[in-house]
Amino acid sequence: MKNRGMLAIILILLCTIIAIIPLTYIKDSEFGGADDEAEELIAEVAPDYKPWAENIFEPPGGETESLLFCLQAALGAGLIGLGFGYLIGRNKFQKQA
Repeated sequence: MKNRGMLAIILILLCTIIAIIPLTYIKDSEFGGADDEAEELIAEVAPDYKPWAENIFEPPGGETESLLFCLQAALGAGLIGLGFGYLIGRNKFQKQA
């Protein structure tokens, strides 16, 4: 059990390092999404293009949009974890019975 705890700590530190290093070494960069790049390309290729659909809900700011994206990712990860936990628990229960 002690080895698993140490492995978890090492993996968390490794993930943290992988996330922090690019943010500290890439100065004056803008991390845009694929939507922004697609919009720029469409404006370049067809400047008179008019979108045929609009957003149902427009968040008030970039921070709100990021928050909603993070909540969506957390919910998806939670559901995947719940599914795996259910499958593993079901297999353990069947082996005991």
